[in-house]
Amino acid sequence: METENIQIQIKTFFGLEQILAEEIKKLGGRKVEVKNRAVNCEGDLGFLYKINYSARTALKVLVPVYEFKAFNQHQFYDRLFKFNWEDFMDVDQSFAIDATVNSETFRHSQFVTLKMKDAIVDYFQDKFKRRPNVETKYPDIKFHLHIDRELVTISMDSSGDALFKRGYRKEQGEAPINEVLASGMLQLAGWDGKGNFLDPMCGSGTLLIEAAMIAMDLPAQIFRKRFAFQNWKNYDADLFSKIKEFRINRVREFTGKIVGYDIDARMLNAARMNIEAAEMEDVIEVKKQNFFDSKKELFPLLMVFNPPYDERISINDDDFYKKIGDTFKTHYPNTLAWLISSDLDALKKIGLRPSRKIKLFNGKLETRFLQYEMYEGTKKVHKLEN
Repeated sequence: METENIQIQIKTFFGLEQILAEEIKKLGGRKVEVKNRAVNCEGDLGFLYKINYSARTALKVLVPVYEFKAFNQHQFYDRLFKFNWEDFMDVDQSFAIDATVNSETFRHSQFVTLKMKDAIVDYFQDKFKRRPNVETKYPDIKFHLHIDRELVTISMDSSGDALFKRGYRKEQGEAPINEVLASGMLQLAGWDGKGNFLDPMCGSGTLLIEAAMIAMDLPAQIFRKRFAFQNWKNYDADLFSKIKEFRINRVREFTGKIVGYDIDARMLNAARMNIEAAEMEDVIEVKKQNFFDSKKELFPLLMVFNPPYDERISINDDDFYKKIGDTFKTHYPNTLAWLISSDLDALKKIGLRPSRKIKLFNGKLETRFLQYEMYEGTKKVHKLEN
């Protein structure tokens, strides 16, 4: 694999593509192109390491290495069997394949994954009289197979485990928000570490930790032990070490406050364990507090939260969301607040007009991420022009 001018595809969630594109540009990506749930760009090997280590809204970082058209399974197998797999892995390395298939010809991802596995194993058997092992859990090399109609693209997965697995989550809430989604929400809300931050229904603390990481400019993967690219033939350990050192030297001090409330003692305990694992005890404060009984204590303040949905906790939706609106109006003047919810009907009960609405997905749930601007006096909500 050439170290110069690598084509790179970075996967993300629906609605976070522009945020990811901005991150990639800031990291030095060239020819940045926004796609559906992905961003394409160009960069060298060092840039590939940099994205994996630093990009907050990246889920996977893929490097396409082989593209061809196949109109039946025989052509598919034949083209794969003739590919120089030894350029990308050794016979004594284990491998795994994940697949995304959108094709009338190749309908079952499991079947084409099996065919690709056979082609790779047969290639090495034919050439070296030895077979590499397939290892689904902890492979040395991970391939990504993408089929769109007849077009087949094989990529190297440089990340390994999905990049939302930051390495600090020790305890999970009943409906934890994904780390990549949490970071994307914070960036959409304009959080840059200036001022103070409140999550009034903090659960296991993901939004708080991601907010602290942004505020201090900590690399997203500072706690990760391993990336798939470290098993590649062209891995440059010195280069990766320099990139990590450069990024850690940019970490800054945060002088504001990051605070989380919750009424569930179990959730607060989970949040504290995660905050400790992220080494953020000095930066984040969590306390048992009912948001509806709270008053604004921090100035200036950005609020971002993920209120409980009915599946997670027994709530009377209409009353619950009405109370959110009432608390905004009476106790949080001159505050910018954002919340995410999949209960689109209940959101209307907040009784305030959102100044922004963004469609996002929390897992498979379609949600709205809404911005509310509270002002003192009669003008409770300011409606933006856009």
